[in-house]
Amino acid sequence: MAEISRQTSQTGQSLGEAAMMPVRLAMGIIDAPLRWVQKKFGLGGMAAFFLLPNMLIFGIFVLLPFFINFAYSMTGGTALFLSDRTFVGADQYSRLFDCSNYLNPNTCAEDTFWTAVGNTGWFVILQVTLMIAVSLITALILNRNLMARSFWRAVFFFPVLLSPVVVGLIWKWILQRQGLLNFGLYGFGFDPHVWLNDRNWAFAATVGVSIWAHMGFYTLIILAGLQAIPKDLYEAAEMDGTRAMRVFSRITLPLLMPNLLVVIVLVLIRAVQIFDEVYVLTGGGPGTSTLFVTQYIYETGFAAQLRNPGLAAAASILMGLVLVVLTLVQLGLSRSRDKKGARK
Repeated sequence: MAEISRQTSQTGQSLGEAAMMPVRLAMGIIDAPLRWVQKKFGLGGMAAFFLLPNMLIFGIFVLLPFFINFAYSMTGGTALFLSDRTFVGADQYSRLFDCSNYLNPNTCAEDTFWTAVGNTGWFVILQVTLMIAVSLITALILNRNLMARSFWRAVFFFPVLLSPVVVGLIWKWILQRQGLLNFGLYGFGFDPHVWLNDRNWAFAATVGVSIWAHMGFYTLIILAGLQAIPKDLYEAAEMDGTRAMRVFSRITLPLLMPNLLVVIVLVLIRAVQIFDEVYVLTGGGPGTSTLFVTQYIYETGFAAQLRNPGLAAAASILMGLVLVVLTLVQLGLSRSRDKKGARK
């Protein structure tokens, strides 16, 4: 029996060595150029070597499209290919800013663009504020010792896994005249209402649906920050008899600020770029009450009967610059707060 066991062990080792041969061969092939790079350029060259694939992907799929988009914004006409378009300089930007009163879109040459800008501004203010508040409250609740806490965390995160198109279709089915919401209200004696044909309710629906669809992701980020706060601080505050609101304002909120900053930046970028679920839910209507900048860019460049890719590219460049400025302002405020905290 011992001899059979020994032979079986040797057979297993032989098979293992045979299986590792291709791996060793591949590592040997990779090892030679890596040793040459390290010898030629040092450790800094090795870092650049490993970053090169990522930089190539970033350059091809981010930087190159940006420069192509900028080139389109300097051209005019309806032709799609850049070689068939005429150079017009900054005319597209001038057309976007040709306005007597920016608060009144009817006085602008591109009234639809400024209507979309106004809608986007209100959407960003409402959605970002409510998203942060709802995500923070939800994270604080889910951080407690609840029964079936893991289940509730999964429930709140589940909408994040859905496609934006699916989210739009679900809520369109709920909010339509013969939808689930009106069915429930009818059971309580209320008359059905066409929610998505009412300008105010349609806009409110876009805000609410966006919060429902994405709050789980931001709640998870805030929850991770809450769990990283040392429990000793809370125990010390409890021993001192500190009130709950003071504990939140003096311990939880300051230590949670790095996570909240990340959430604010991500929510802001997402809010400005809102398109998918709103386009499926309302299509920008009724009228232009839920028309946002991203949809304006899409329709101007691709869906309009007289499309204008140059004008759409100019609008997208402006939107990108606004996002960069807002992000830099938030990062600047965060660094200023960190420096004040370090001085104290």
